[in-house]
Amino acid sequence: MQIPAKTATVWAIPLAILAVFAIILLGDPGGLAIHLRGIQYDTYQRWKPREYEDTAAKSNYAVRVLTIDRASIERFGPWPWSRAVLAKLTDEMKAAGASIVIYDFPLDAPDPNTPEHLAGLFGKDGAAQIAKLPSPDTLFAMSLGGIKAVTGFTLGEIGNPPQLKATFDADGATDALRGARQFQDVDSALPIFEAKSAGIGALNLEPDSDGHLRSLPVVFRLKDTAVPSLEAEAIRLVSAKSAVTIRADDNGWFGSRMTSAEAGSIEIPIRSDGTLAIYYSGPDDQRLVSAFDLDEGALEPGVLKNAIVYISPPAARALTPSGMRPEGEVRAEAMENILLGNSLKDASNLVAELLFLAVAGAGLVVLFARAGVLWAAVLAIVAILGAQASTWFLFANARLLIDSMNPSIAIAAAFLGGLATRAAQITHARAELQRSFADALPLPALEQIARTPSLLKMDGETRTISYLSCTLRGYARLLESFAGDAVGFTRLMSRTMSPLLDAAVQSGGTVAYFSGERFAAFWNAPLDDPEHAIHACEAANRMSLTLARVNEELSRERRTDGTAFESIEIGIGISTGPAIAGGFANGRSAYSVSGDCAIVAEHIRDLSVQYGPAIVVSEDTRKAAERGFAFLEVDYIAAGAEDQPIKLYAMLGNPLVRASPKFRALSTFHEHIFNSIRTQQWRKARLLIEQCRKLSGASQRLYDLHLARIDWYEKHPPGATWDGAFRPVLR
Repeated sequence: MQIPAKTATVWAIPLAILAVFAIILLGDPGGLAIHLRGIQYDTYQRWKPREYEDTAAKSNYAVRVLTIDRASIERFGPWPWSRAVLAKLTDEMKAAGASIVIYDFPLDAPDPNTPEHLAGLFGKDGAAQIAKLPSPDTLFAMSLGGIKAVTGFTLGEIGNPPQLKATFDADGATDALRGARQFQDVDSALPIFEAKSAGIGALNLEPDSDGHLRSLPVVFRLKDTAVPSLEAEAIRLVSAKSAVTIRADDNGWFGSRMTSAEAGSIEIPIRSDGTLAIYYSGPDDQRLVSAFDLDEGALEPGVLKNAIVYISPPAARALTPSGMRPEGEVRAEAMENILLGNSLKDASNLVAELLFLAVAGAGLVVLFARAGVLWAAVLAIVAILGAQASTWFLFANARLLIDSMNPSIAIAAAFLGGLATRAAQITHARAELQRSFADALPLPALEQIARTPSLLKMDGETRTISYLSCTLRGYARLLESFAGDAVGFTRLMSRTMSPLLDAAVQSGGTVAYFSGERFAAFWNAPLDDPEHAIHACEAANRMSLTLARVNEELSRERRTDGTAFESIEIGIGISTGPAIAGGFANGRSAYSVSGDCAIVAEHIRDLSVQYGPAIVVSEDTRKAAERGFAFLEVDYIAAGAEDQPIKLYAMLGNPLVRASPKFRALSTFHEHIFNSIRTQQWRKARLLIEQCRKLSGASQRLYDLHLARIDWYEKHPPGATWDGAFRPVLR
């Protein structure tokens, strides 16, 4: 089996997602980028709206909105009002000191209440009298004199072209105007109104693709001619200029782009599309003037002095960050931004956004491919939080509006794409590992390898491992006793061996093989386990406890059915040393180790029956695990490679056992016994063994073995160069 590695798909998916978002930023299909940018804009506006400030103190011009409230409708009737009413209100605004009046509605058709139209509704005499009355359009046109009136034309509708009052200077960057919204058709106000107007501008507002009005156009293009908005004309009139100058800069890759519109000392920061980013303060009654109060003469003195007054239809409303607002209030807020110089400066830069996306995205891709999900997540979080924190700081302190939403979402999407890909790989790897190694590796190891496939080095490596070999003692006798009961024997083996195998795996061991009455497991391969010797001993201890429980259950069952029962015994050998670890595949993958330590562990397992205790370990294992268990020397035997002698130790318990007086006494006796044997003091060794037999916990089988060896040595002296190791037993 080939374990899936962190292949190209881990970084290819994030890379593809980043490429898609780069295309979205460049082309903005369906207005998606604008919509995401608008979410950030609206959020910042709600978190920190502009504080309302009357513009009169700073610019000498107040900004007011003539509201058509319920009282006004009761007096003048429902909208649209007659031009005669507009004339009356205009005269009243002039008398109140208004400087500029902006009519934010089309004036492209005659008033239906003309004398000619009304005359047809009366008799001959009445018609003659009515025909002598002045036309409402004439009255309204006359009222426009003596005040700076700004009327509008509607772009995109077929009608008469406007007679523009002003021009635009492009400041040498004529190509910058190409970013402004272009129209081919226009419908202007009636000539009688245009002639009396001091300024003529476009009525059009341009909500974003999601319907939210976040900016106000300053300049449009009518075919190839730059035309102003109502606000551009109003600013030109405030500055007493005949033209508005468009400033532009050259950002290299994408040519010139508009940056500001200037009229006299007033500078309007605009985007490359010729719009002003509005910094909303939200509704405020201080900018509102009731048409009823105006006609009633109930206004506070000076409220309209040098005022720029907007008149908008009551039904004209726009969706803003603070909800639906009357269109006149939206325009008034934009005008306040201009006069106070506190409009938002849209500093979003496509090149900078793409650069941020490229740098952060490249880091994300590299970390996914080289370091893993955790480091990629750290980078994604730092990049996103850093971008959001910096753009919020700039908005709150410098009124700079920078798009960090699109790049942040791109980074988040790229990370989630990589995470999903990695999760899919892990799921696939986990399934493959469970199919191939479910019986060999513990679940935590399978999970680690699934997440980091390189941990399973199938090609081979040299590692120091602890190898445990376990077998049932007296297996042949046990098999013979079940000669006529195959089902019972199989059930007994399952109940005995399965818990022992589970105990090894639960202690972190990797199963090397399993064959009926025996199995082997090893530690520190394929995963690193610095405490491998201790864990192998823990597994052996757990297996002993498990077998004791199984024997108790079986004994209880046999007593119930009257069948004789002989306790099952196991022999365990553990050895620690270098081994070659690796895998192979023959239809089904396997992982194994090969080395002298495995051979020694098998020898120790076979020899353990002659010592009595179930668990016997090599000296290397005892040294590595001594702090965790009580070990008692039981033999010095040529069981290593090339006839190399090794000491063997029985594992008798935990550190509490090692600290007990009984174990210390037993350990002292064994030390003297083996020293006597190595120095060929046979009589002394016999006496020590006889004394040791009387101690609690002594293994009579072990002492019988050594007494038999002493008898053999006395008949066959080992010679002066003997190293103290017993050899014939292995020959």
